[in-house]
Amino acid sequence: MITTMTALSPQSATATVRPRTQQGIALLLSLLVTLSACTSTPLPPWPSSGAPTRTAPAPAPVSVSVPATVAVAQPVPVRSAVVAAPVAEAPYSAAVAARFPAPSVVYSTPGLQEGRSSFTSNAEIQTWLRDLTASAAGAPGLKAAVLNIGQSQRGEVLEALVLSRATGTDAAALLASGRPTVLLLGQQHGDEPAGSEALLVVARELSQGLLRPLLERINVIIVPRANPDGSADSKRTTSGGLDMNRDHLLLNTPEAQALARLTRDYRPTVVVDAHEYTVVGRFLQKFDAIQKYDALLQYATTANIPEFLTKASEEWYRRPLLAALNAQGLSNQWYYTTSADLADKTISMGGTQPDTGRNINGLKNTVSLLIETRGIGIGRLHIQRRVHTHVSAISSVLASTAQRASELGQLQPYIEKELSAQACKEEAVVEAGPTPTQFELLMLDPVSGADKALKVEWNSALTLRKVKTRVRPCGYWLSASSKTAVERLRLHGVQVLRVLEPSSMLGDIYRETARSAGVRQDVRGSILDAGQIVKTEVALIRGVIDAPSGSYYVSLRQPLSNLVMAALEPDTQNSYFANQLIDNLASAARVMSEPTAKTEELP
Repeated sequence: MITTMTALSPQSATATVRPRTQQGIALLLSLLVTLSACTSTPLPPWPSSGAPTRTAPAPAPVSVSVPATVAVAQPVPVRSAVVAAPVAEAPYSAAVAARFPAPSVVYSTPGLQEGRSSFTSNAEIQTWLRDLTASAAGAPGLKAAVLNIGQSQRGEVLEALVLSRATGTDAAALLASGRPTVLLLGQQHGDEPAGSEALLVVARELSQGLLRPLLERINVIIVPRANPDGSADSKRTTSGGLDMNRDHLLLNTPEAQALARLTRDYRPTVVVDAHEYTVVGRFLQKFDAIQKYDALLQYATTANIPEFLTKASEEWYRRPLLAALNAQGLSNQWYYTTSADLADKTISMGGTQPDTGRNINGLKNTVSLLIETRGIGIGRLHIQRRVHTHVSAISSVLASTAQRASELGQLQPYIEKELSAQACKEEAVVEAGPTPTQFELLMLDPVSGADKALKVEWNSALTLRKVKTRVRPCGYWLSASSKTAVERLRLHGVQVLRVLEPSSMLGDIYRETARSAGVRQDVRGSILDAGQIVKTEVALIRGVIDAPSGSYYVSLRQPLSNLVMAALEPDTQNSYFANQLIDNLASAARVMSEPTAKTEELP
């Protein structure tokens, strides 16, 4: 039986602070600020004259006296870091549990209260966000608001908290502020609660605690729970049974649509996606070992991610993040997983397909970071440490953004300008895959808890194999019947033009050479409830495209050109054609010279 509890407001979650706790937090913050400053590596400098081509901005020295991680705004008394005996739900020995002692502070949210059997409910999250907004109203210059960004499949309200020192909390005010915006997302998978609990802590720290100074240089938007139905059911998928973190290109779920609208309107510079990963399960079955790491990390790794976006993700973010985690004694590694096939012992980094939030936000030219803590399959075991890991990592990302605010303000416009200039020329990758290699991975012996070194077959997403390449077109023509595809592209923020008068365009028409049925796959296996797709092979036939009035033109002379290609090249598993958002191959074509058609932008 699950016991429900009355929501705790951020103010009511206070307790007496012991002097020793205050001193310990101050020492911790000082250490982490120093580490953050020492480990942030600059990208190469901009060229001294002319338009930038292959280099990114040099960092200006910025002193940001904020933590790379935090404890709590109102710390509750420290409990001993001695490991308690594993609870009955522990799927491993006491020796393994001893590898993960509790942090030296206790985080306080409704779902983290002692004796609680359930995590923070959707209603409690709503109360928490409103209490924070009310408390922020008394802080000079601080703006806070709760946004209704949509509804879940069951009609549960999806909400985001905006925190800023801009003139307002609407998208226009944040964009006009000139500060980078960080979007923090939690619990896309309903059975991964630690990220959601951590984001409640981070929200409190930003609005009234140790992270508030960061808002002098950045804006922050927090979606603590992106999949409220899945959370209520304690399952990975949405209530319709679909994995929403594989729906960020197609946008078939209202939850993914809500996040797409949010990113379209607020245009974040950095996106952090908080998840948890499987600790035992198929890893124990395949390798007779337990997952070792507190945090697994990865940035966007799909085809056509701009070079300097990857460099910024690695050098400005991941390296300082590792230093912050190491300073806390939190072990870390690249994100990896393995398939559900027990005979397949290959380990794969996070996927290279343009479908996850991590990769789609990368195609939207943001620094897009995945943070996974150990959690699936262990219930509430080590929950304070799991939350501490997320809070530490997210705080590091926020501090790095504040430190790099000026450089980020130069980097994103540069990338967008460069992408727009690539239309009608240069090679683009239509489909890519990971590079097979080998890797020595540490896991834990399930009995002794000792490190267990395994040499594994490893699919690396850091170097992509080109599977299909094509010359980048000037744009795409879509038939008047392609309204669903047009609607989804516009949800992403893609500019779509309507053809006003009948005209002709020079282009490449798709001719089908083979077809079969299939399902979408990721590195784990078949994607949950993704449905049948059309697997097609095509040849390109140069010709004249008749473009009647009412049809559409999608130019690649725009910042989201790489996302457009991911959606509209038909012979990939994530394309709009493969997933029946475009009805047939004759409804789309590649336009290979700048059209002269009379068009208008859709309102």
